[in-house]
Amino acid sequence: MDSGISAPALVGAILTLDHFERLSGMVSGHSFVKVVVDRWTGTIHFIDSAREQFHAYYIAKHILGITVAELDAEIDEYNRSFYVDPDRRFYLGVLCLHRHARHGLLLSLETVEVDLMSTAMLLDLYRFVRRYVDPALSLRLKPATHRQEEQLAAVPEDEVPQIAAHEIFSATPYFALQPGTAAGRLRAFRDVAAYYRADPPLEWYDIVAMERAPDDIPRLSGIVNAGRTTPLSHTNVLAAGWGIPNAVQVGALDLIDAEGLDGAWVWYEVDPAAAGIRLTRIARPPTVDSPLPGTVCRVTVEPPDTAVAPIAALADLRVTDVCRYGTKAAHLGELLHLLTAGSDRLLGWYQATRDPRPHLMGYLRGLLGVDESADVDGAALGLLREVTVMPGVALPFALHREFLESSPELGRSVDGLRAPPAGDSSRLRELALRTPVPEAVRRRILAAIRAHLGAATRFVVRSSSNAEDLAGFPAAGLYTSVTGVTTTDAVIDAVRRVWASLYTPRGVRLRHQAGIAVDDARMGVVVQEQAPATMGGVLVTTNPAVPHDFRNVYLNVSTSSVEHVVNGVGEPIQMLFNTVEGGGRTISLGDAAHDLAEGDRRRLERLALIGRFLQAHFAFDTVNAPVDIEWVATPDRISLVQLRPYAV
Repeated sequence: MDSGISAPALVGAILTLDHFERLSGMVSGHSFVKVVVDRWTGTIHFIDSAREQFHAYYIAKHILGITVAELDAEIDEYNRSFYVDPDRRFYLGVLCLHRHARHGLLLSLETVEVDLMSTAMLLDLYRFVRRYVDPALSLRLKPATHRQEEQLAAVPEDEVPQIAAHEIFSATPYFALQPGTAAGRLRAFRDVAAYYRADPPLEWYDIVAMERAPDDIPRLSGIVNAGRTTPLSHTNVLAAGWGIPNAVQVGALDLIDAEGLDGAWVWYEVDPAAAGIRLTRIARPPTVDSPLPGTVCRVTVEPPDTAVAPIAALADLRVTDVCRYGTKAAHLGELLHLLTAGSDRLLGWYQATRDPRPHLMGYLRGLLGVDESADVDGAALGLLREVTVMPGVALPFALHREFLESSPELGRSVDGLRAPPAGDSSRLRELALRTPVPEAVRRRILAAIRAHLGAATRFVVRSSSNAEDLAGFPAAGLYTSVTGVTTTDAVIDAVRRVWASLYTPRGVRLRHQAGIAVDDARMGVVVQEQAPATMGGVLVTTNPAVPHDFRNVYLNVSTSSVEHVVNGVGEPIQMLFNTVEGGGRTISLGDAAHDLAEGDRRRLERLALIGRFLQAHFAFDTVNAPVDIEWVATPDRISLVQLRPYAV
């Protein structure tokens, strides 16, 4: 074949950098080329990514001489022959091009994550590909899973050079957190202090570029993170919920300075298939010359019920109690009920069709270690019961109403928010923090804690509003929760702080922009025994980098607390777990010095599978609608902290 590469692949020839660039596709800032090694003929195929999306389809059409429909009809059998059979005909791999700070320009070679190659097969694949890659190009084998890391741990570097996934990730300058486009005024800040001194103040049409956008960021038109961060920080969850373009672009501030874009009007593009963000200077859009309309978007809120309601044990609540106790309380109550009573919806995600597969139940049986005659529902519930939800009580919206009505001044301040121009919400919040909780209310709260949490010595007091976790209004980190509460006086003070957090200027402004009226937003409170923790984190039942990747669940892990993940201050360990064929991989160590121990990784793999069952049970839209789960763990148990929908 000549170097023009007119066919759908470069076959049996040496791959040069020029060939690579003409064949490659792009994902998450990396250019890649798919590789097929035909062991029967001793031939290598470097596939043109623009012509062939999948290894299997290329093999069907150009090697086996069958149609895609014929392959799809027997897809599970073909997948076994491609990824499981020790005597298989084909090796499948992916070459990615990297510009690494330590290793320079290099190609990494990895298998498909579901591949169960033996160590000998992995080495054979590397050596075969090495023969057909230009000797001037550095080639390193990248373990695709934790299993492969363990397999290759004893292989000497001089025999097969290797590079870990987290080494690649740490050197990757671009990551599309939320794809999209926007026109706006670019505002660049070198540090957080400069951001808080912003002059003129930030507007809805601004696009902010800084090392890491802080948790209290207002609604904007776009975000550029010049430093690495996790998709699961509160700020990035908000950006996803708002649907605004958001990316990591290392070095963005220097680029903005070099091109004189700070303060300029730009067209901002975040495309996962691009090599980086695009910032193009434009004229000032006429749409920003008029004041911001009353709402940026219109969010639907179920009317709250503020009629007299009891302080309830979490275990007595169900998901339908959102209108009286708020989202967190209702979801925690549903979780407790689920752990006790089970559900006929646990298997829904695996029973759904994944074209061309009618369902994934065979894979689920394999993950659960049961055969076709077993009670799969029972096995799923047994796994689910490996996690716990700490006991607690839920304070209804009615109690918040009683608190507000106990002070005429509080009532007048709330009235001032109802009609434009809105009153001073910061004054209302400060007033709420100073107003004593009525003695009758205080006694009821403490009586409920004694009745349901009498043995607890440490509490967490959580916000639970109806104006959160909504389509278009995620509200992650918007309201106050208080951890480490140890006295009854501190519990009452924390409850008051949670109630007052409904009236922060930022919260009032964001709800106004979402079309949520003052009287449609109410605050409930959850008081729980605080779960002990040696590590914590967040998982979402999707892959934020590749939303069409239905197999993987994405986890962020901190060896200190959930807060380390969601507050965006540090970088957590980032992992993916395959909930179809099984297995997992660490894609970033973040701030950690080393990866988790094998036992912890196995526990989190099971937690990922539990996440699928919870996704199916809660089914906010369809069984494919992902959920966001916060959790904490000790060596002997995992406790779920909260569950909510995750915007994609």
